[in-house]
Amino acid sequence: MDNIQTKPSIRWSDIITKVVLIVLGLFLILSAIMTVFPFLWSAILATRDRTEIFGVDLSFALGDSLAYNYEQLLAIMPFWQSMFNSFKVAFLGTTISLLFCSMGGYAFAVYKFKGKNALFGLLVGSMMIPPVLSIIPYYLTVQFLGLLDNHLAVWLPFTATPFGIFLMRQHIVASIPRELLEAAKLDGAGEFRTYWSVVLPLLKPALATLAIVQFVFFWNNFLTPLVVLNSTENYVVTLALRSVQNLPNTPWGAVMLGTFISILPIATFYLFASRQMISGLTSGAVKG
Repeated sequence: MDNIQTKPSIRWSDIITKVVLIVLGLFLILSAIMTVFPFLWSAILATRDRTEIFGVDLSFALGDSLAYNYEQLLAIMPFWQSMFNSFKVAFLGTTISLLFCSMGGYAFAVYKFKGKNALFGLLVGSMMIPPVLSIIPYYLTVQFLGLLDNHLAVWLPFTATPFGIFLMRQHIVASIPRELLEAAKLDGAGEFRTYWSVVLPLLKPALATLAIVQFVFFWNNFLTPLVVLNSTENYVVTLALRSVQNLPNTPWGAVMLGTFISILPIATFYLFASRQMISGLTSGAVKG
């Protein structure tokens, strides 16, 4: 019997898979370009004067007005003072938020008390409420406490966030065995010692995730400083940059330079904590 030679059949599934991968790769590259382009464009505009910025020709070449824009930036606003204010608000808010949210998450994960599930459900449900709806009660509360034009009013109300408590609670439940906590108590550790010496070191990935989220929130926050801060010397950088945009013949080169400089702390902070953030977001996804 003659051997019958058959042509290899075309596997359409492999072709479709390759096409999907190519399209996905192009989409990711396009998304990366769209994400990075505003930062690069702000850096380019920071080197140009007002005439070049509003010129007709589109060019990606750097200008020669960087020094002039820096002088203008310092002349139209107390830029470095506002940068220090933003750093102080972001640092204090993030640090206290890590403490409060980790303690709240630990309490929800470990303790048993009446109404625990209802309270946790209320906490999670509150994340669906738009923050803008609480602006008026927030302002009235701050006014009643005498904290208007005070940085404390900008960061303290946003430290114990529902998202942060939820994140910590889920991480403790998924990654920290109950036997470890019981062993610590058998060794004589009290409640706070167990939290501080046993639980908190194991929360580093989740803490890094929350630190990035909170630091970016406090640094970029504009609405609440606009509501409670009145003095120019107390302005955070977002409010300071916005306050000069109503000036006649606004020096947009200086504004873009200040905007670009204000981006650098967030980018630097993310580079240092991004690995821990990814680990925190994926922890507990696979149980051993």
